[in-house]
Amino acid sequence: MKIIDLINQGGQFISLEFFPPKSRSDWPVFFQTVQRLATLKPLFASVTYGAGGSTNADSLEIVTRLQNEFNLETMAHLTCIGSTPEEIHAFLNSLTDAGVTNVLALRGDLPQEQGEVPALSSTLQHGSDLVSLIKNAFPAMGICAAAYPETHPEATSTEADRAFLKLKLDNGADCAITQLFFDNNLYHTFVQQSRESGITRPILPGILPVVSLKVIKRIISLCGASIPKDFLSQLEEADRTGGAAAVQKIGIAHARTQIRELLASGVAGVHIYTLNRAEVVFELLEGIELGQ
Repeated sequence: MKIIDLINQGGQFISLEFFPPKSRSDWPVFFQTVQRLATLKPLFASVTYGAGGSTNADSLEIVTRLQNEFNLETMAHLTCIGSTPEEIHAFLNSLTDAGVTNVLALRGDLPQEQGEVPALSSTLQHGSDLVSLIKNAFPAMGICAAAYPETHPEATSTEADRAFLKLKLDNGADCAITQLFFDNNLYHTFVQQSRESGITRPILPGILPVVSLKVIKRIISLCGASIPKDFLSQLEEADRTGGAAAVQKIGIAHARTQIRELLASGVAGVHIYTLNRAEVVFELLEGIELGQ
């Protein structure tokens, strides 16, 4: 079932994002995590896709198992950089055969480890190109796109970035999920400006609980997000005085506050970047109530 149809049924929800483990030896623990988090009854679960398609085979197998063994409505991440239309068609055919009917369509980044830059398809250079391909060739597929409350780091301006989001939605994406953010005002302002730009489809907030100061600094250096000064000071003080456990406690508390405020403001749902850590997600959602 298309995720947009589930959203349109009403009621607030959470959704979850997983990433494929680097080694298949870690798969048993990964699927135990999925099994535990499935008890939260997320509206859908997404599975990331390696840069340049580097983990596409693992992603395909994992989304298939989540869909068929764990009864989760699953959304497969799909990137187009470094891929040909034929490769994209093959992956989408495999998803369709597995009963997976939703995709997060992304431009993607070039793999960092490659010595040679793969040739770029002249027809698949942007997320909007991938959305068009999927919409035209697989019209039954639900499509989600990425949105950037703090502007994509490669965008020339915030206005240009919103124009690209509108193009993806106009080309056939049903909804958008935001990049992580730590200040809800950024999200609310972004949605308001998007509406003023003519974007009417759902924009779901993506929330990441901070569990490591070193990791989050690396993540924001790559994605262009920012950490409010007060929050960063709390994290750094926690790291100095209590170490990783203290940082995680502060990070989860901040994310929980974000989620509560977002739900109270009437958002349709919240997409949680799980980091494949069940205990973090359970703690994060402790005391959270979804509206009807």
